[in-house]
Amino acid sequence: MPTYLDFEQPIAELEGKIEELRHLPNAGDLNIAEEVARLQQKADKLLRQIYSKLSPWQKTLVARHIDRPHFSDYVASLIEDYTPLAGDRLYADDRAIQGGLGRFRGRSVLVLGHEKGTATTRMQYNWGMAKPEGYRKAQRLMETADRFNLPLLVFVDTPGAYPGVEAEARGQAEAIARSIEVCLKIRVPFIATVIGEGGSGGAIALAAANRVLMMEHAVYSVISPEGCAAILWRNRDEGKEAAAEALKLTAQDLLGLGIIDQIVPEPLGGAHRGKADAVNALGDALERSLNALTGGTVRDFRADRRGKFLSMGRKGLA
Repeated sequence: MPTYLDFEQPIAELEGKIEELRHLPNAGDLNIAEEVARLQQKADKLLRQIYSKLSPWQKTLVARHIDRPHFSDYVASLIEDYTPLAGDRLYADDRAIQGGLGRFRGRSVLVLGHEKGTATTRMQYNWGMAKPEGYRKAQRLMETADRFNLPLLVFVDTPGAYPGVEAEARGQAEAIARSIEVCLKIRVPFIATVIGEGGSGGAIALAAANRVLMMEHAVYSVISPEGCAAILWRNRDEGKEAAAEALKLTAQDLLGLGIIDQIVPEPLGGAHRGKADAVNALGDALERSLNALTGGTVRDFRADRRGKFLSMGRKGLA
């Protein structure tokens, strides 16, 4: 059975009844198959209705869903001959950020991203919250892509950079700033996708790309709704829905603002309900974006990238 979010409880009840009926023997005049079909049709309709009008806070919950595809899922399905690379060569290997070499649909690439881990391994990956050594690893791998002229594919999924004292002591802010600098400096085609949460500097440190994609129910913001509510309303819980609305953190909001370039559709009910379909949809979108970047005339990817970010926020100012 899937893990249900609070607003999905009506769906949970229907699907629970469907499972019960499927385990009953076919008795007497009761046509179990017809009843299951009727309830399934009702559940699908309800799912469609709920997901057609998700609030920003509900989208945040979907983006955080424990069963959403992670970096490792996308790599396993989309990247052939994947060879992981580890460590920052300065301090340690941060498992919250993963990366390596591989082939994406016949093309050699370097892939990089946050890994949250599963329900049983999230502590090992620190819930996708990287420390300075993680961002320094990212810098090393991005520079490797630049050195060997390999397109860079990045998958963003983090609540934010790790806020612990030890991370600050080892230069968290500097590591994030340097990572953004490297993003803007490299000369290869660079595509970043927000696959779940894109939280604060921990996300932008890997996402200052030529093309920024977002999954349909992903979120991308300078701060979490709870963090914003704690600052503005002094209450993390009561103000989180208003904060999520004000932050304009959904893919639909950000496409309208020109912050991202494309929304990748998810299966009905979110990527966690159809992992293979979600992964394939992103694979197709990445292939189209990569072909658009590398086809035709030779481009200055660094200049394109810098121009893209410098132009943000200038709409209507001229």
